[in-house]
Amino acid sequence: MSAENNYKKGLLLTALGGMALTIDIPLIRLANGEPWTILLLRTGMTFLSALVVWAIWRSFSPKAPQLVPGRTGLIVAALYGIGSITFVTGVFNTSTANLVFILAFNTVFAAALSWIFLKERPQTVTLVTMAVMIVGVLIIVGSSLGTGHLFGDLMGLCSAFFIACAITISRSSGKDMGFTALVGVILPCMVAAFMVSKGGFQVEAPWWILFNGAVIMPISFFCLANGPKYISGAEVAMFYLLETVLAPVWVWMIFSEVPSRNSLIGGVILITALVFHSVWQLHQGRKRRMARAVRHPA
Repeated sequence: MSAENNYKKGLLLTALGGMALTIDIPLIRLANGEPWTILLLRTGMTFLSALVVWAIWRSFSPKAPQLVPGRTGLIVAALYGIGSITFVTGVFNTSTANLVFILAFNTVFAAALSWIFLKERPQTVTLVTMAVMIVGVLIIVGSSLGTGHLFGDLMGLCSAFFIACAITISRSSGKDMGFTALVGVILPCMVAAFMVSKGGFQVEAPWWILFNGAVIMPISFFCLANGPKYISGAEVAMFYLLETVLAPVWVWMIFSEVPSRNSLIGGVILITALVFHSVWQLHQGRKRRMARAVRHPA
């Protein structure tokens, strides 16, 4: 397959994954259930789907990746699992706009963790972007004081942090973690099963969350995880922004949930900073590729 076709394939994969991710929160809300029940159904179906896909892949090819590659894989799976718990908790305790804007902050956590543990010092532009994003998050969180949304905002921050930790460890290990995020949901599934056994099964429209766990989550995770094979990380990050931009729109259309003024201000700051930084990364990547082409002409 030519480089151009690979690039188009990467764009198609990440676009599909990014668009699928935008309806995650609306489907959770449409199910209209108690948080632990929602978490049980969402993670349980995601885990089962991952096992089915892996088993089919394994039957056709012995080179199918491991579900959990060693001790490092267990740590990464646990981080994704805890992140899933804090994410669903955030969905039920703050607005959709606040949550998706705050989740975009995982890029700052990832850059900081890479700097501390992998000795990858961010460039000046990245540091400036991080500072701007911190201002945006502070505006959003500050607007939640006294509104009852502060706990949900903090859960969103925790989710962003755990995802960033998982990404950093995955990168440092160099191992294939393609299925690890999906298998990691077994932890929140077990916790949710215990809580549901105590409080009872409460959900009005379970088909929405079953569809979410069985179809939407596996598609989004698979496509976004495979995108970097064909296109740059900066381009993949741009498609992650689809959830940040579109999820509040879907929730507004379905539930008439209007973001607060400060939430919109903070969100615009976050999105603008991320888009600027992603475009800058793309420009730097093209410059490096052109330099290599000049040094090694065909």
